[in-house]
Amino acid sequence: MAQYQEFTFDQGTNTSIELHLVDANGAAKNLLGHTITSKIKKTFNSDSSETTSFATQITNASAGIATLSLTNVQTNALKAGRHVYDIELSHVDSATSDTIVERVLEGRIQVTPSVTK
Repeated sequence: MAQYQEFTFDQGTNTSIELHLVDANGAAKNLLGHTITSKIKKTFNSDSSETTSFATQITNASAGIATLSLTNVQTNALKAGRHVYDIELSHVDSATSDTIVERVLEGRIQVTPSVTK
């Protein structure tokens, strides 16, 4: 089950989230061979034209650290107000060759409006 977290982003600024992922025992999750995908939408039912994808990078696979980021152009295009997001981690199971997807984080993002654009 995904953890829940709320964030506040300022419209028109560069922003990033650094994740430190752990397994069920509290040890750093090894992200070798994993892919991270994350999107933000105004509502769960928003269509794809209203979806913004985070740039994702696993910065230290053995320590379970990844970074998600949005550029100032991307946050400027977001409407002020509440949004929803989630972050999914995926990898290919070596035994079955199935792609395993796990939602690791979800929640709301409050986008504060910008006066200086």
